[in-house]
Amino acid sequence: MATASETIRLLSPDGTLVESGTTEQLLPLIDALPEERLLDFHRQMAVTRRLDVEAGNLQRQGQLALWIPSVGQEGAQVGSGYAAREQDHIFPAYREHAVARIRGVDLMRIIELLRGLDHGGWDPKAHGNFHLYTLVIGSQALHATGYAMGVGLDGASGTGDPDRDEAVMVYFGDGATSQGDVSEALVFASSYQTPEVFFLQNNHWAISVPVSRQSRTPLVGRAAGFGIPGLRIDGNDVLAAYAVTRIALDDARSGKGPRFIEALTYRIGAHTTSDDPTKYRDEAELEYWTARDPITRYEAYLRGRGVGEAFFAEVREEGEALAADMRRRTLALPPPPASKIFEHVYSDPHPLVAEQREWLELYERSFEGGEA
Repeated sequence: MATASETIRLLSPDGTLVESGTTEQLLPLIDALPEERLLDFHRQMAVTRRLDVEAGNLQRQGQLALWIPSVGQEGAQVGSGYAAREQDHIFPAYREHAVARIRGVDLMRIIELLRGLDHGGWDPKAHGNFHLYTLVIGSQALHATGYAMGVGLDGASGTGDPDRDEAVMVYFGDGATSQGDVSEALVFASSYQTPEVFFLQNNHWAISVPVSRQSRTPLVGRAAGFGIPGLRIDGNDVLAAYAVTRIALDDARSGKGPRFIEALTYRIGAHTTSDDPTKYRDEAELEYWTARDPITRYEAYLRGRGVGEAFFAEVREEGEALAADMRRRTLALPPPPASKIFEHVYSDPHPLVAEQREWLELYERSFEGGEA
């Protein structure tokens, strides 16, 4: 399809289709998409960004302890997220808000986590096989690889039935590639030829450390050292993200082993709301990437296809309504009962947990009636 050193792109920054030998192989996948899905690409990117901004505002107003923005990375997430099949399993880091929405996770579950009301858990089976947010950098790569090893050993991939065969996709950032967990995951994925796609969102900054300091060579080149085919895409091109990830997942699912995708994108905002990127980032770099915004680019493409203003106005209204609903629900969240800390510690009842729960209940009752 392309060499690892080539950056695959279907849409230029001005929203026009790129014509090349590589795009000729990928465009049939785009042509096969129904018009509604093409519109959904924009809807998901735009609405997720609006919710993202609202969550950041809530944190600034003291309603959240922290927020982790994904502004600028919506193209990589929406394209790759829609490329996965229903039976596939997704292992995120902590910034994959668009993928979470695609797989059926209400972003309020993430709000509850970052408001300090929840341990961050949900049942992946009830949420599109979308696994838990992982704040320990890079550890999700090992979780995903272990799960993918199980999929392979259970014979749940490579059967030739695309409606049944499973694949696993794990998201991580450029900073995570400096963690040993990611390298260990790549070793085991290669050794066991797992049905897995490693999706690296290279947003160019690991908090305040530029990717140029983390690696002297393109990060996509690391995959070859583990015997894993790797490709680099324009991560701000939602169509390229979809097409390349679709092929990579199909290859992994069919028994061809793991694949590695480096999506070149950019973190427009701060690493988190506790970060100030003006202390370490050049304004010219920010302007360069802002001009290549994935939503602006794709909107230009859709308008070129004849999509009218009514659709974009509808999406804006939807985003505003959902943002207002997020704010209302956030402000209405009650504090959780203390007993919640004992839930889901073990899958089955455990005597030590029961003992600790009973102790806490007795301790709390000792304060009733104002007695210390």
